[in-house]
Amino acid sequence: MNFPLYIAKRYIFSKSKNNAINIINRIASMGVIVGAMALFVVLSVFSGLKEFSLSFTNDIDPDLKVSATLGKSFFVVPKQEKEIEGIEGIASYSKVVEERVLFTFAGKQEVTYLKGVDSTYTAVSHFDKKIYNGEWLKPNTFQVVVGYGIAQKFSMGLLDYKNAFEVFVPRPGKGTIENPEQAFNSTDVFPVGIYAISEDLDSKYVFADLGLAQELLEYKDNQVSAIEIKLKNGADESAIISKLKTIFKNKITIKNKEQLNEALYKMLNTENIAVYLIFTLVIVVALFNLIGALIMMILDKKGNLKTLFNLGTGIKDLRKIFLLQGTLLSVFGGIIGLLLGAAFVFLQQQYELIMITPTLAYPVVFTMENVLIVLATIVTLGFISSLIASSRVSKKLLD
Repeated sequence: MNFPLYIAKRYIFSKSKNNAINIINRIASMGVIVGAMALFVVLSVFSGLKEFSLSFTNDIDPDLKVSATLGKSFFVVPKQEKEIEGIEGIASYSKVVEERVLFTFAGKQEVTYLKGVDSTYTAVSHFDKKIYNGEWLKPNTFQVVVGYGIAQKFSMGLLDYKNAFEVFVPRPGKGTIENPEQAFNSTDVFPVGIYAISEDLDSKYVFADLGLAQELLEYKDNQVSAIEIKLKNGADESAIISKLKTIFKNKITIKNKEQLNEALYKMLNTENIAVYLIFTLVIVVALFNLIGALIMMILDKKGNLKTLFNLGTGIKDLRKIFLLQGTLLSVFGGIIGLLLGAAFVFLQQQYELIMITPTLAYPVVFTMENVLIVLATIVTLGFISSLIASSRVSKKLLD
């Protein structure tokens, strides 16, 4: 039998004759429970906010984006396309052309991105499902789809034949421009759809047919700015990236979703770490109650400890009693706090108890990762607190 563990369990479940010590023990236990619950709920909320923030980009960003390492474009020959189609794990891919150009409408001007896409683009990205008004563009036409922000800036409606929606693209080349009219390739395009996703994205893209964009930029038929790829579920991303680099002889740069939104991911991760550290500090303060409770217990059980010491129990084992007692209190308190936190998270998911706006509830996500983080934090800090308190047991105290 583990003697220190046996005594520690008895001390946990037995009441002291001193009522003040019982009250202190209850306060210490409540501090651990509330701290664990608060930390779990906050981490679940931030997991929900992270998922909510990334939902705007996850639906529209490709799983992989292949672009040129040098320059703005690269060439894709038919042989390379067949090799891409033969890579296991790739569900579909789309060739795109992207460039900042000038748009004019009813005397207003705006510089933003023209993005030429082929007919398979909607299989890679779900921009077509974000259409706020109208429909997605048809291939081999002069139709375009604009963002809600762009439509607002231009005060633009769909199929407005009275005002021309013009696109101006600088012509490539060198030397002095003698005639300004020859400096740009231009054409009229016709908005047939308006998409709405987020404030930034709604003012970023005007989608057009790939062939039209290539013609305006004076690209060749097999010249593109990027290849956007959708992967199958469970696909080996690193293996696919390696095969793509081999196909293009390492003259390309490949980014996944996280790398395409590096700033957003860094911001969300930094906020998550900051909140975790703040609430961990709150738990540290709460665990001072545990240290105080254990020290009071040591003083209350001084007579019993002296008897055990005289019977041959070593100081190390006596310290271990209170080390185990404090650690067990932390474990039990952490589990109870997690159960209460999980109950609150499930209630928020089902019944939307707390709202951000009248139509949007605070997003929360239950993850085992958060459970393990909270439990590890509570147990580790509880062990350190118990170690500090148990160090008060000494031969000098018992003499």
